[in-house]
Amino acid sequence: MNESTLFSDPDNPDHGVGEYCHQLAHQLFPICRSLTGPGTRETITVLEGILPELKTHSVASGSTAFDWAVPDEWTIIAAYLEDEAGNRIVDFANNNLHVMGYSEPIDTWLELDALQKHLHSLPDQPDAIPYITSYYSRNWGFCITDDQRKTLNAGKYHAVIKSELKPGVLNYAELILPGETNREVFLSTYICHPSMANNELSGPVVATALALWLMTLGNRKFTYRIIFIPETIGSIVYLSKNLDHMKKHTHAGFNLTCIGDDRAYSYLPSRDGNTLSDRVAKHVLHHIDPEFARYNWLDRGSDERQYCSPGVDLPIATIMRSKYGIYPEYHTSKDDLTFVTPSGLQGGFSALRQAIEILENDFIPKITVLCEPQLGKRGLYPSISTKGSNNRVRTMMSLISYCDGENSLFDISELVGEPFHLLQEILGPLIAEGLIEISDSLN
Repeated sequence: MNESTLFSDPDNPDHGVGEYCHQLAHQLFPICRSLTGPGTRETITVLEGILPELKTHSVASGSTAFDWAVPDEWTIIAAYLEDEAGNRIVDFANNNLHVMGYSEPIDTWLELDALQKHLHSLPDQPDAIPYITSYYSRNWGFCITDDQRKTLNAGKYHAVIKSELKPGVLNYAELILPGETNREVFLSTYICHPSMANNELSGPVVATALALWLMTLGNRKFTYRIIFIPETIGSIVYLSKNLDHMKKHTHAGFNLTCIGDDRAYSYLPSRDGNTLSDRVAKHVLHHIDPEFARYNWLDRGSDERQYCSPGVDLPIATIMRSKYGIYPEYHTSKDDLTFVTPSGLQGGFSALRQAIEILENDFIPKITVLCEPQLGKRGLYPSISTKGSNNRVRTMMSLISYCDGENSLFDISELVGEPFHLLQEILGPLIAEGLIEISDSLN
């Protein structure tokens, strides 16, 4: 599956998306990303090959962004840990999680007791390599499985980390897709973790697929602002440069993370909890999986912390599959491309696509006649009554009863408890027969 064959079937826009996203994740998985450095740039270069209008930005180390400063740039070249006999215990070349993120350079021999404070493992997950970082204080370390750690014998070990920490730049990428209005839908995802599939790559690959799908739409109502950033410092930097514009123009938005496995659907609200984004997210997930996991603002942990912070207050909610910090593979080598699946990615894409379709297609319908319309003479009432047709007619009459020129179609879908796309389908013939007029397009 490639970009040219995606979205070729208008009746099934999700066809092949999961497989495409999974293939792209395979391509990006080996790259060692961090807050800064060549791994982030390499990732952006791959995305630029798919989205040529993606624009890369560079922000110098030391630049201030609200209460923060951009850290020095980190480059990791090689790293390994050997015993006295020259046996290589750990090698960065085998798994880029083996080195603590932002480790400073080191080349030293030390006894096992001294080495232990620089080793990180998970006793409760003895066969997993943990993901550990030290972004803002100088340190170094190796990450290994607890099973391997227990096999280390007393003696000297040679610890080598060939890295650079020096002034450089923080990179992020931005794609603006203009619409009929300057009102914007904001999609944000992060590119700052090494080889982890759900916590890292599911967001960027689904965001890429959404961008490709949006570019196929003939008439976009909204402008779309899609960004690929390092988590936390990247969103803070981005807001420091774009906040005034975003506060004026952001209509709705979603933070894309942890959206690629098959176990669950999850929702995390904005701080407000009742923005349009929140309502749309809950509506979509309810009709996909009524048992979806609902979290609250106190469960936050990704860039929604910045987008919904006091004084920023953007309408950003989060649609996920298994939420970060909840699934046991989180921040370990177990978060791989067997945990993230084509079907999981396709489900995540579909949920976000449906959310965007609600935003794009919502409007305020208004009935053009007084009292109930005579549907039979317009061919809108079934000639033979069945259980299925009766349910559809009842839904249509409920829809009409709220078409007062005040409620939007999405408002009505919430009031009658039916999916937005069903009411949209039912409304088509009513509009064609002149019974419903569009009194406002919600631009």
